[in-house]
Amino acid sequence: MRYYATASGPQVREAMAAGLLGMIATPAAGNTVPAGVDWCADNSCFTPGRYPGDAAYLRWLTGRRDRAGRCAFATAPDVPYDAAATLTRAEPMLEHIRAAGFPAALVAQDGLEDLPISWRSFDALFLGGTTGWKLGPAAAQLARQARRRGLWVHMGRVNSLRRLRYAQSIGCHSADGTFLAYGPDRNLPILLAWLRTVAQDPATPAGPHRSS
Repeated sequence: MRYYATASGPQVREAMAAGLLGMIATPAAGNTVPAGVDWCADNSCFTPGRYPGDAAYLRWLTGRRDRAGRCAFATAPDVPYDAAATLTRAEPMLEHIRAAGFPAALVAQDGLEDLPISWRSFDALFLGGTTGWKLGPAAAQLARQARRRGLWVHMGRVNSLRRLRYAQSIGCHSADGTFLAYGPDRNLPILLAWLRTVAQDPATPAGPHRSS
């Protein structure tokens, strides 16, 4: 299980450089992605007013194209908690993200299970949505469908060992969260212990590895 965290402090950045953690980068944060670090690109849509717009987002990605080989995915813009609106917003951008050299991710939102999904148009499924939906049977079934198609599966907002284990149990290859954003030096050893624990679980899923 790969965990993508914010680069909060020198100890966290050292853990990323050592391959113990991945980095989640967003246009709103303006992150510099160090060479040799596994990472993913998120669009910042979850926080109102932080998405820079399609053209600016693609420019931001293009500016990091030399790091694309270690990027698990870049999320297409989404509408939190609304699957239909997300599909309308995301579909035109998925091909542009791929054209920029990145694996494109669709952010799954509440109700996606009831809509037609063009699975070939994206490379990763990012489980977003409300907490209840994300931890419910619909999201688990979508994760299974994505894995059967060879897609990367990721869960957002994972900030406990219990949720990390759950994400792994439904087939997620990776997760992210803000656990290190608050007290990174104190929380880093805790998070690394969680990752060691899930690595020893017998249900650890195998999946694609996008690092060079």
